[in-house]
Amino acid sequence: MRLLSGFLLLVATLLFGTAAAQAHPHVWITASSELLYAPDGSITGVRHAWAFDDMFSVYALQGVEGETKGSYTHEELKDLAQTNIESLKEFAYFTFARADGKKEKFLEPIDYFLDYKDEVLTLHFTLPLKIPVKPRQLVLEVFDRSFFIDFQMADKDPIKLVGAPSGCQMKLERPNDGTASAQKLNEQTFLNGDNSNYGLMFANKITVDCP
Repeated sequence: MRLLSGFLLLVATLLFGTAAAQAHPHVWITASSELLYAPDGSITGVRHAWAFDDMFSVYALQGVEGETKGSYTHEELKDLAQTNIESLKEFAYFTFARADGKKEKFLEPIDYFLDYKDEVLTLHFTLPLKIPVKPRQLVLEVFDRSFFIDFQMADKDPIKLVGAPSGCQMKLERPNDGTASAQKLNEQTFLNGDNSNYGLMFANKITVDCP
């Protein structure tokens, strides 16, 4: 089962089969992230924790066997975590970084796992930067270009700077609520290319300035 890709395919099928279908999020993720720093002050990557909404959590766990009803260990969720990570690759892990205005690339995720608590499935993974950077300003954005997935940063500790040099300042810009306007666009409008990057309007933007 391809966790995100499979779900998006199911969503698309349902949408195209409904004449009055509107384009809006179908998966909701509450995210918290950590920017990781090396001892020399360079940024080495970002660590994410993405908590899926309860409906998607139920869907994703279909067919996953656990010894204890309603409970799953990391080992029992291991294959699902791998499938999830593999599915995210085609979406660039919904994570985009610029260092002093230059777009940065990430390597494939490491240290990934899923946990399940209070009926919520949470994906944890680390995205190493291909080349560590030491910019005066880093901009990190988390969003889905198509807006099928709505990312909201957690209310408590949404962003942490782990090992950052003293003097670094972090600012989080949360997206304005534009759901109403998004729902006015039908699915074909999204797919014709004119609004293929509509999700940028709903990006969570983290800016870190260091001396």
